[in-house]
Amino acid sequence: MKLAVTVIAGVLVLVLILFMVGWAYVVPETHQVVITQFGKPIGEIVTEAGLHFKKPFIQKAQYFEKRLLGWDGDPNQIPTKDKKFIWVDTTARWKIDNALTFLQTVGNETGAQSKMDDIINSATRDAITSHLLVEVVRDSNRIIELDEDNKDMIVTDEALESIEVGRKKMEEAILKIAQELAPQYGIEVVDVRIKRLNYVENVRNEVYGRMIAERKRAAELYRSEGHGKRAEIDGQRGKELKRITSEAYRTAQGLKGTADAEVTKIYADAYNQDPEFYSFLKTLDTYGKTIDSNTTLILTTEDEYYRHLKGPEAK
Repeated sequence: MKLAVTVIAGVLVLVLILFMVGWAYVVPETHQVVITQFGKPIGEIVTEAGLHFKKPFIQKAQYFEKRLLGWDGDPNQIPTKDKKFIWVDTTARWKIDNALTFLQTVGNETGAQSKMDDIINSATRDAITSHLLVEVVRDSNRIIELDEDNKDMIVTDEALESIEVGRKKMEEAILKIAQELAPQYGIEVVDVRIKRLNYVENVRNEVYGRMIAERKRAAELYRSEGHGKRAEIDGQRGKELKRITSEAYRTAQGLKGTADAEVTKIYADAYNQDPEFYSFLKTLDTYGKTIDSNTTLILTTEDEYYRHLKGPEAK
């Protein structure tokens, strides 16, 4: 047990001595190393993590990141193809693809950031100046996008100015240019985004005016569709109302006809039971409707209308 402890302690002391005199160095998982001798790189790039060895004093381990690194540029004023000046603020993600080339060309991350300024700003300027303002600002010809619940309507191909490229494809074009220029410095550009656009005063007023005009056009389209829908609903309502009224009238007439037939039947049955009494009641009813205190009748004694006035024995 004591022997094992002694061996481990001895190994640790030896490793410590190697580190102190510069024989050993450790490569983390997140880094890569280039060994330089008297300031000049020698050997292959060390990418494997763990303990490694080098010549002390005359060789030095230069560490470089393997992970993605960020780049944030300063806003630049750039003219578009239609001579509209805008402020463009871009951002990018990059990584060290070839540490040896990176060391020989830019030296360190500070030099790389400066070189990224040149690459991204140049690519951005080329893309912006070769396209119209509307291509830079917008990404589609849709005036209103869908919301998260898919409730908003979409108006497609209704913009006052249609675009063919758009902001997203422009970012892809900037990325492509940057990816062609960056490898000579041992850099790989992974992604480029236009973080923010801002307008100079006169361009801002023009853009706002265009936005207002497009929204008004969309509003007019909605109103037109609404009027058409209302006319369709009104037509359906009138048609349904006529159908209901017609059915109700037919039903009422049917009920009325049935009632009239029933009344006629009742009257006929009553008449057949005692025709003489029925005739007497109808005559009295006629007297009430045709004779009052101011009525004067001139009748013969043989008149049928006068018959019941003679007495019940009259025939």
